[in-house]
Amino acid sequence: MSRPGRKLGPIADGVSPAHRAWLEPVRARYFAGGLTVSELARKAGWSKSKVSELLRGVGLYPSWELTYGVLHVLGVPAWPMLRLWRAAAFEAHKKPQWVNGCVDRVVITAGSHLPPVDHRAFAEINRGAYTSYAQVFLGVADCGRTVDEVFDVLWLCWEEALSSANVQKFAWRVLRRSVMARAAHIDGHPQLGPAAFNTVALQQAPPGRKFAQIEESLALFRAIGRLPGFQLDVIVFRYLRGLAPHQVADVLGVPHASIRSAERHAKRSLTAIFHPGVNHS
Repeated sequence: MSRPGRKLGPIADGVSPAHRAWLEPVRARYFAGGLTVSELARKAGWSKSKVSELLRGVGLYPSWELTYGVLHVLGVPAWPMLRLWRAAAFEAHKKPQWVNGCVDRVVITAGSHLPPVDHRAFAEINRGAYTSYAQVFLGVADCGRTVDEVFDVLWLCWEEALSSANVQKFAWRVLRRSVMARAAHIDGHPQLGPAAFNTVALQQAPPGRKFAQIEESLALFRAIGRLPGFQLDVIVFRYLRGLAPHQVADVLGVPHASIRSAERHAKRSLTAIFHPGVNHS
């Protein structure tokens, strides 16, 4: 059944990655909940315009009081949202006094400050691989913050993840989206520059070959960055992070055969670029 009234618009352009990270699952909960914006605003105790702005990411960054009121009505876990909200507030250049003042005015009365046990187990199993992947595209500090963000986002939508056909694949989409939102891009393709300086070939190159090896590595990484997304992920895990095919399959939540196929197609594409005329089967 469709909602009466005007349809909620899309997320505004220019919303930061940290802000979008929590806004998307909150909007998903809103769309699944059946309330109109007016009904949500009334239950949350805020004006319709304020709630509409929050759900679209327009105007000033929302206060924690407003955000908590909305997520309480929608049944969104408060503790991971608080961390996500704080991170996005600082990304929006809010001063610590404002952030802390907002938080101090709200008492969280419902929900555990710890994630569900199965979520914690999932995070423990996958954190290493997620961090390893993120390091290829992001700096060390951004990498850690992004992976922490991903597990908080997964906590927000953990019931949805568990009810999906494949929890691992569901979670990987969240991780990849967060990493790519922060990765540097050229012509729409992610850049793998930081990883180029950690290759075995570069580390073992003789002093006289260092600069040439750097150029070769950067050229190769530019080409890898232009691979289709799934092939890119497979190559990153297989050749930049040294995971076995079955390990990559486990992380991405796909069959082992899919990893072999993607690896084979990626190698053919890269061979065609660097060694035209060579048949790589």
